[in-house]
Amino acid sequence: QVQLVESGGGLVQAGGSLRLSCAASGRTFSSYRMGWLRQAPGKKREFIASISRSGTSTYYTDSVKGRFTISRDNAKNTVYLQMNSLKPEDTAVYYCAAGNGISPWSDKYDYWGQGTQVTVSS
Repeated sequence: QVQLVESGGGLVQAGGSLRLSCAASGRTFSSYRMGWLRQAPGKKREFIASISRSGTSTYYTDSVKGRFTISRDNAKNTVYLQMNSLKPEDTAVYYCAAGNGISPWSDKYDYWGQGTQVTVSS
């Protein structure tokens, strides 16, 4: 069982930056692929980024590639999402998730955080 708690969301102007954090409970954090997904109002939840268990491999959806960076610190049981050059279309609730044996671009994670709101004003 893994419990995930996101933090770092908020209101930012277009072009600004935010860093999301997701703290995980449990001693098996390093055994999970970690991902960030988001859901905008009226839209389906979408995959944004994922990172392998060791942190050596990262994957991004095209719309955030070059602007967002996912990273993890297994010693701190934490995964991060650094978001730069934010756009109004990045406005959404952002979720971190943990999964085992899933593909890098999957949205079929086993455990989910409660989500944190990111709002980008124009």
